[in-house]
Formats: sequence, structure tokens, C-alpha cells
Amino acid sequence: MDFDFSPVFQDWHMLMRGALVTVEITACALVLGCVIGLLIGVGRLNPRRKLVYGLCSAYLVVFRGTPLLVQLFIWFFGLPQFGILLPAFACGVLGLGMYSGAYVSEIVRGAIQSVDRGQSEAARSIGMSSAQAMSIIILPQAVIRMIPPLGNEFIALIKNSALVSLLTIHDLMHEGQKIISVSYRSLEVYLAIALIYLVLTSVTTGILRLIENRLRAGGMVQ
Repeated sequence: MDFDFSPVFQDWHMLMRGALVTVEITACALVLGCVIGLLIGVGRLNPRRKLVYGLCSAYLVVFRGTPLLVQLFIWFFGLPQFGILLPAFACGVLGLGMYSGAYVSEIVRGAIQSVDRGQSEAARSIGMSSAQAMSIIILPQAVIRMIPPLGNEFIALIKNSALVSLLTIHDLMHEGQKIISVSYRSLEVYLAIALIYLVLTSVTTGILRLIENRLRAGGMVQ
């Protein structure tokens, strides 16, 4: 068996263009996931607010308990039945973002609960409302503690983003499949795709580790 990577080198620009789309859709999905995760995570802090707690818990069960691929297909193929036509990129961001939000919410909830409750009580004792104590005292400390697990979620999103190629989004996987359809060199192209994903996740890991080390050096992360 011989290897022929010439199609990969010849159409390298297509893979780079697809990698850029992968980064873009992952970044957008992460922002959406963080916003949703913050809302759901905060909503699940107080079980006494039964309606909010119940809705947030239901969101968690649904989006963590069903496959990401099925969720993407519902956005892309299901919504048009109700006359809602969204661009493929938007469907990919919504699918990845809402799926990620379910996992980010647990990161948010855990980080907030890890902050000493005495600080919240101290904030209330000086006249702050619960909302003020959360936004001014608790959340800034919790956000710093979220960075390492959020990094893991970002890396998982990069890898999960390969599924959006099934929505006709011209990401890395989709561009690679276009090369395969012409060259018939599946193994070589998929090896190149795997290498690019490895580079993306490794660079992301390195950046996040650098940020975490700087925070540790400053005494901001335990």
C-alpha cells in the first residue's frame, strides 16, 4: 500500500479555509453556550424557586440526554416544517451552543457553590441585595475558577464541531470530504484532517494552560 498526499498539498488552502470556519463556529457556539450556561447554572442554585429550578433542570436533562447529532438535525431539518428557515451556520451555532450550555451550566453552578458562603453573607450584611452580591462579589471569583473546566469544554466543542459538516457547513471536515470526492484518497485526507484538529486542540490547550498558570501565579486560582 502506498501513500499519496499530493491531493492534500494541492488543496491545502481548502483545508485551511475549513479550519477557519471550524474555529469561527466553535467560538460562536462557546459564547452562546457560556451565556446559556450562566443563566441555567444560576437558575439551578435555589431549589426553592420551583418553577425556575424545574425549567432549568428540564433543559439540562433534555440537552444532556439526547445526542448532539439529533439536536443539529432538529435545528436544520425540523424547523423548516414550521416555516423557520435558518442558515446552516446559524443552525450549527445554535445546536453546538445549546448543547454546550447544558454542560457549562454545571461548571457555572459548581464554581459559584465553591465560593465561600461567608462572602455572600458579608455582602448582605453591608446592605447589598442578593443580585448585587452575586454580580459584584461571587461571580467575579467564580469566573476565575471556571477557566480550567471551560477550557476542556472548548476543546470538546472543537472536536464536536466536525458534526456540522452534515449540515452542509463548509468546515474542516466538509472541505476534506470535497477533496476526497475528487482524489479518492480518503486515508491521506482524513489523516491531514486529524492532524489539523490535533493542532487546533493542542494550541487551545497551550493557551488555556498559560492563562491558568498566570492566574495561579497571581494567587487567583486555587
